[in-house]
Amino acid sequence: MKRVGIVGLGDMGMGMAKNLLESGFSLTGFDLRESRRVDLEEAGGSRAESSRQVGEQSDVVFVMVLNGDQVKQVVLGADGLLEGMQPETTIIVSATINPAEVRELVEPVSEKGVRLIDSPVSGGKAGADGGSPTLMAAADEAVLAQQEDVLEAIAKTVLHVGEEIGQGQTVKAALQAMIGTTFAAIFESLVLGANAGVKGETLYEVFSASAIGCPLFNNCAKLIMERQFKDTGSHIGTMYKDLGISMNMARETGTAMFTTSAAYELFQSGISMFPTEDNWSVVKLLEQIAGTEVTW
Repeated sequence: MKRVGIVGLGDMGMGMAKNLLESGFSLTGFDLRESRRVDLEEAGGSRAESSRQVGEQSDVVFVMVLNGDQVKQVVLGADGLLEGMQPETTIIVSATINPAEVRELVEPVSEKGVRLIDSPVSGGKAGADGGSPTLMAAADEAVLAQQEDVLEAIAKTVLHVGEEIGQGQTVKAALQAMIGTTFAAIFESLVLGANAGVKGETLYEVFSASAIGCPLFNNCAKLIMERQFKDTGSHIGTMYKDLGISMNMARETGTAMFTTSAAYELFQSGISMFPTEDNWSVVKLLEQIAGTEVTW
């Protein structure tokens, strides 16, 4: 059986780890937090004390940390994966980072004889827990085929979006622009209806039955109306970071992004007010301005 590793045992990483274990893979994981390493052991995995140790004990390693700097430290650092991995093993970058940042890994990884897959994940904590996220995988087709069993253990849908490293992150940046602007539209429309005196239940019923009705809206609206703004698995800092990547790509390509830039500014204001809360907390900013509250 293939030996699998994972670095980064946050909400997404832990969900992925549990699905890998349930699929029968031996799993070694590392996180800077001792509590997360304990959680992995309790789930049936083996803890490591460094990224390097994960690399030494794995044939394929997922990197599921927050940002590009962390990815580079995990892979290239003094005690990183490349210090421990053998030739013909594979690194899968499942974190969402700038396309340029994942491309920076290509040369040092290939010099070590290690393979690289650029495969950000969409689906959030609920998707990771349920093994139902979507992967946007960019890599040589043969390399991707070799890890098909591992990828399918954590995802419902694995899409091969290109051969060139960086294309996975590029597709994810475009997707996050759509998701972020959709969130902003949901927040504003619910506050508009509430401020005009419409019951939250009515707004939910009508919106759900319309063309906008979808799991994204349903989940978002329920959490807002139930006033659940923390520990729902969608931290505001992650979406803010992702929209920053989308805007950076827009600048690099000369793409006008009027709606996405407005959503980015809205999330920037939201994170300044509610830095420890989740995406839905942004609605409280709009509620304060309007003098209303969105509830059932």
